[in-house]
Amino acid sequence: QLQASGGGLVQVGGSLRLSCAASERTFGSYEMGWFRQAPGKEREFVAFISRSGARTSYADSVKGRFTISRDNAKNTVYLQMNSLKPEDTGVYYCAAYTGGGSVANTRWYDYWGQRTLVTVSS
Repeated sequence: QLQASGGGLVQVGGSLRLSCAASERTFGSYEMGWFRQAPGKEREFVAFISRSGARTSYADSVKGRFTISRDNAKNTVYLQMNSLKPEDTGVYYCAAYTGGGSVANTRWYDYWGQRTLVTVSS
């Protein structure tokens, strides 16, 4: 089970750090991703991280502003979000990548966690 937290209301240009905690001791065996969904829009890929953390991938819209990381000892993956923009507003989800296709495609993820809401005000 995955639980996302750390969302909130922030002004444009501000920062937030999201956390996704797993209850499973096998967390370290999963590659992980962050996705987000704005009102009225499709869920979209934000970031991906490999099991060791050595490999990451980002959506073009967040490159240079967001950083994904993980601490396998704490069964937690993080998303540091800087220079936030109004278009970053949405509910954010973490999920485990189960393989088989693009890391940016929701189809290849399972164990979707509880969401956390991020609101960026201008």
